[in-house]
Amino acid sequence: MSRFFTLPKNIWLLFITQPLVMAASPVIVFIGGILSTKMGNNPSMATLPITVMILGVACTSIPAALLAKVKGRKFAVITGFIISFIASLFAALATYQLNFELFVLASLMFGSSSAFIQQLRFAAIENAPTKADIPTVLSILMLSGIFAAFLGPDIALAAKDLIDSPQGYTGSFLVLSLLVVVALVIISQFENVESESIINNENTRPLLVIIKQPIFIISVLCAAIGFALMSYLMTATPLSMHQHNGHSLLETKWVIQSHIVAMFLPSLFTAWLVKKFGLKALMLAGTLMYGSVIIIAFAGEQVIHYWWALVLLGVGWNFLFLSGTSLLPLSYLPSEKYKVQALNDFILFGFQAVASLLAGWVLYKAGWYGVLLSSLPFLIILFTVTLYFYIHHKKLQKAELEIAQIKTEPLQK
Repeated sequence: MSRFFTLPKNIWLLFITQPLVMAASPVIVFIGGILSTKMGNNPSMATLPITVMILGVACTSIPAALLAKVKGRKFAVITGFIISFIASLFAALATYQLNFELFVLASLMFGSSSAFIQQLRFAAIENAPTKADIPTVLSILMLSGIFAAFLGPDIALAAKDLIDSPQGYTGSFLVLSLLVVVALVIISQFENVESESIINNENTRPLLVIIKQPIFIISVLCAAIGFALMSYLMTATPLSMHQHNGHSLLETKWVIQSHIVAMFLPSLFTAWLVKKFGLKALMLAGTLMYGSVIIIAFAGEQVIHYWWALVLLGVGWNFLFLSGTSLLPLSYLPSEKYKVQALNDFILFGFQAVASLLAGWVLYKAGWYGVLLSSLPFLIILFTVTLYFYIHHKKLQKAELEIAQIKTEPLQK
């Protein structure tokens, strides 16, 4: 692929391997709640595996970043792949024995592996030829997630009865483990790239100074609230559709699959949108889509309502996540990147973990409309942050220039 495109070979290796290891997450989202209601005794804890998976991402984000700093991105990514392989085997054994505790442990390990896999997007940023190419590189990497949207749920159903087990799905997780093995073979060709010259410690600012920057706050809130609301609604959807409203498993799969496709398909044109209209317009569009999700979801609980709401939720997430991730590098110096990236992911997936845990509880206590109503305060915060960035983006660009100036000072000396 690198022969036909100007981007480095490493980008395309990341593009190919990412969906192979990301396929597990859609499987947990799709069948995790359904399996849990059959394994556990408390229906309100049906979303616990999804929550634990996301909690695993949050708790492992800082160790993953530190390992990447010491051993390099490649070592950290391979570590994550190995954890994912072991998690797949544990999940297969859990479904075979109907062991809820083991399934929760496997979900936690899937989350831990995802924290390492999240290093892929930072590796892609480091491999971008220029800073202007970062939105394009991120769009390409996010686009690969569309394959995970098909791989995960389809494997879950196609291999459901591959091995005889009480509720099925043992074969599904074994197939996932094979995908990880393929990913390990491919990523072995990845080469660590030397990043920008690391500025000495005297030019590294305290973390408190970094997080007080408006550009950092906007970046983190945009991605974190966008991720949390997406996870909150997505986690509740399969249970609301299948368990509460009696929609078929195939209809539920179609909605979740469409949602995941919508999360990544817009990456075909988001890089062009950024160049044409800027990140401020992309962020505003994503926020407006989140508002429309709530309106459509309130309109009814038919399959078409869920479908439109989840599709718009996916597209809105794409815009917000790309905007937040693209803004983050403007807030740190090269010597600060690992600690800032670690903090960013900890906040991001911490928000997501809390949201997914609350989704099951709120759904069983207040129903689908209760889930929607409880989303409104966070949607208001997201609108406020987005409007602030849209109005003050020129002022914030000056902060970017100041950061760039600090970066070049040691070289000038």
